[in-house]
Amino acid sequence: MKVSAADLFDPRTVMDSDYLPDGKGVGGSDRDFAFAFNNNYFSDRVLRIEIMAGLPEHKSDGEGCTSIAEWARNRKRRREEIKKENELAVCRDELISKCDQPDTEDGVAYENQDDEPVAMIEEPPSGDEADHSNDSSWSMDCSTALRVKTIHINSAILAAKSPFFYKVFSNGMRESEQRQVTLRINESEEAALLELLNFMYSETLRPTTAPALLDVLMAADKFEVASCMRYCSRLLRDLPMTPESALLYLELPSSVLMAEAVKPLTDAAKQYLATLYKDITRFQEDVLNLPLTGVEAVLSSDELQVASEDAVFDFVLKWARAQYPKLEDRREILGSRLSRLIRFPYMTCRKLRKILSCNDFDHELASKVVLDALFFKAETPHRQRTLASDEGPSKRFVERAYKYRPVKVVEFELPHQQCIVYLDLKRKECENLFPSGRVYSQAFHLGGQGFFLSAHCNMDQQSAFHCFGLFLGMQEKGSVSFAVDYEFSARTKPGGEFVSKYKGNYIFTGGKAVGYRNLFAIPWQSFMAEDSPYFINGVLHLRAELTIKQH
Repeated sequence: MKVSAADLFDPRTVMDSDYLPDGKGVGGSDRDFAFAFNNNYFSDRVLRIEIMAGLPEHKSDGEGCTSIAEWARNRKRRREEIKKENELAVCRDELISKCDQPDTEDGVAYENQDDEPVAMIEEPPSGDEADHSNDSSWSMDCSTALRVKTIHINSAILAAKSPFFYKVFSNGMRESEQRQVTLRINESEEAALLELLNFMYSETLRPTTAPALLDVLMAADKFEVASCMRYCSRLLRDLPMTPESALLYLELPSSVLMAEAVKPLTDAAKQYLATLYKDITRFQEDVLNLPLTGVEAVLSSDELQVASEDAVFDFVLKWARAQYPKLEDRREILGSRLSRLIRFPYMTCRKLRKILSCNDFDHELASKVVLDALFFKAETPHRQRTLASDEGPSKRFVERAYKYRPVKVVEFELPHQQCIVYLDLKRKECENLFPSGRVYSQAFHLGGQGFFLSAHCNMDQQSAFHCFGLFLGMQEKGSVSFAVDYEFSARTKPGGEFVSKYKGNYIFTGGKAVGYRNLFAIPWQSFMAEDSPYFINGVLHLRAELTIKQH
């Protein structure tokens, strides 16, 4: 069978060769071509690297850095310097234009600071120049570059690792057959590029510090070496994570963040921040000082420890007002990024009403999220679980691990002020109550007062066995009192209808609670048994009906 050169260089079969049938990954000794790096005998091309002058006193982001924080500061300062330099260049261009001066090519060498790499195919050297090209050498070309580095390369090895070099060596033109290839880079990229080229042969890296690995990662992204990006990502994941490093990984350039090879690193950074700040109440000041990427990582977590989704809404609003003082900017960031972090269906109806009158939200957006939340609340529990499982990457229908359990409330004004409250508890939540735990519902309001339900595992009145109890409490303390008629019910097999379990009357004052210690009149073991009639599809459905009269 005849095999063409194009077949040998087909990127679908030879590139990104980390995944081979033999299962050997990066660093496998059978693919270690380090002996051939910059070796004239195993090379078919010469790579001429022109190192161009950078900004004044400019270094690579990782040069001289001993910590990830220094690397971040260097990169931030570098971006600011580039921005200022570009602004000055624009001013110079405008001045030249106004003076009717012809266009100039000055400054072209700087255009590749962070953009696409530039490669040029040149004629092979001749005469004495060819003799000197057999070895790697440093030379100066004051007219175009600070210095020039020549390296002997094997085009097959580079093309197999990089779509960029594959295109350079297989463009089908006469130039692709020339021996010398010129690559123009900024001075700050020199060390990282040399490490990258060495990796493409040996599949190992000498740098072990985060700053140096980040420089190589940036170079690997620029020259499309996915295997090196994966390798750098793995090494960075193995290093101790800090809040500074996690934030830095999440704020890498968009081209790096979109690469599949870097996703495990960014996922680890998000998980680290979400775990570190999951108790958002305790670390509120720290989280308020996080940048947008950090806040998104924390608030995307299902394990966020908050009293309720109302608290998440309040926090998002507080952060947005602090970071975006201008109303127009705040509305834009709330609409495009922050609103999707709030799980509106699990907010209380009382707070949802406030969204409609909140000036920080665009009115159309506010109306939509509130309407969607109300429709979700009206669905059956089974339908709600289906919506949550079908949601995909979005988590607006996924319930967090709230400190206070969400409730559904139906309110009536006539003939008496009345409300019906629905509280669902998963079997696992009930199991965790044993032997003396309790779980509280979110607050609900009736007659201008706040009430709550609490489920307990406690001893029966004779302290003979553990049992399940349900209580009704009033939040506000003060002189106001209410006479409340209340009734507790539970959905029961096999019919699935609510069956009344306890009813009574109580005169409430602030801070008081009333209920029944053994709601089902059975021991805890019978309540939690596999054949228990009170768990339907693993969920305990409770209902409390309250009617209040002024005392």
